Amino acid sequence: MQNEPAVRLSAVRRLYEVSARMGAGRSLAETLQAVVDGVVNGLGFGIAVLNLRHPDGKFEVIAVAGSPEARAALLGKVSASDLFDAEFAIADAWGKLRFVPHERLPEGEVTGWVPDVPVSDAPDAWHPLDALFAPLYSSDGDLVGMLSVDLPEDQRRPGPIHRELLEIFATQAGLAIDKARLTDRLLAEKTRLEASEATFRLVFEGAGNGMATVAFDGPELGRILRVNDAFCRITGYAPDQLLGTRLVTFLRDEEPEQTRAELEEVAASNGTYRFERVFTQPTGNAIWLAGTAALVTQGAGLPRILLVQIDDVTARKDAERELRHHAAHDPLTGLPNRRLLQHRFTKVLEQTRATGRPGALLFCDLNHFKLVNDGYGHEAGDRALREIATRLSTAVRHGDTVARLGGDEFAVLAEDIAGDDLTTLITRLETAVSRPLPNISVQVTTSVGTVPITPTTTDLDTLLHEADQAMYTAKNRRV
Repeated sequence: MQNEPAVRLSAVRRLYEVSARMGAGRSLAETLQAVVDGVVNGLGFGIAVLNLRHPDGKFEVIAVAGSPEARAALLGKVSASDLFDAEFAIADAWGKLRFVPHERLPEGEVTGWVPDVPVSDAPDAWHPLDALFAPLYSSDGDLVGMLSVDLPEDQRRPGPIHRELLEIFATQAGLAIDKARLTDRLLAEKTRLEASEATFRLVFEGAGNGMATVAFDGPELGRILRVNDAFCRITGYAPDQLLGTRLVTFLRDEEPEQTRAELEEVAASNGTYRFERVFTQPTGNAIWLAGTAALVTQGAGLPRILLVQIDDVTARKDAERELRHHAAHDPLTGLPNRRLLQHRFTKVLEQTRATGRPGALLFCDLNHFKLVNDGYGHEAGDRALREIATRLSTAVRHGDTVARLGGDEFAVLAEDIAGDDLTTLITRLETAVSRPLPNISVQVTTSVGTVPITPTTTDLDTLLHEADQAMYTAKNRRV
């Protein structure tokens, strides 16, 4: 008989060597193969099969060593989660190992692959239908796989030393598999992130609209971290002029408190912030930017960033401003129209009611203007109206409103005026209109009717009607 301590020492050395190879930072597939190779090459079994347990509980044969026939028959085979329950019910417990002697198997019931080897009559001989299993557990105690071994090298059922070594090996194998799974997950995540970063870079750099990332946390809060070519083209800045600077430096924000509140809401809801802001280019030119800012979480322990997308909407803003101007101004003279006059009247009335000091509405009707149209044509008449509009605007005080009501009728809205000041204003208006018009011999004058705006005044329409009546009274006096 071999010396038992020598056998143990030799086996331990082999166990150490295969365990070291098994845990050398391999992938999961490499680790599984190292486990079965280690059993065959290091622990003295002829065949080793490893069933990996999947998250759904099913088992799959992932690695086989020692027999090409066994590998061809078993590799890739998937079995139900209760695969080992029946066998373990009749098994002997050898520590954490489970041994199923062939004599306990129900007659005629053989599962799996059976090696074609001679059967010995020795009492402790290994029978081809014998089965020895080593459950594999993670560091958390979860079952990760099942290792089955066959054909001990001495053709005998394993003794205490080999059982102990196989049990130790199985413990190391379970931990190595758990570690390899984690390594595979980390590598897969790394690959995913790298692919995601590559995709992001392609989209980011190739986007037609401007894109930038801005720090949202920590000491770099608000600083520009990254910009694409379109962002530089739109803003007029080079990358080195933008990177590391605070985005708000270039933006005109009329309501910073509201912006801060909206960004806090974005942070709380992981939503998207939409904005339109005036951006100052290096030349000092102001452009309108419209865009979105979405909060991006980069990962555990990493600061969040804002992904900002912008477009130059200056042309749209100019068009909108022009439309608003046209909606509120007379197209011929550029003066406020009745709609804008209504808006400003409301402001004057509010101020009058607040201070108690009256304002005034003046209704101006041109005299003899029909002669201009009849004698010189409507184009000359339009030029004359524009000239008179300019004279009226120059004659009023700063803050007063001159509006064209239509045809040759104008209105002047004046705040905080009465008595001599009102008389002086009327005189200036009459004088301005009565000056000779260029290239026109017709003497055009104006009749002015005026009504006060008091705290009891109700609406503009009523006031205009009263001013119109006052104008006719003034016109009749001139006649």
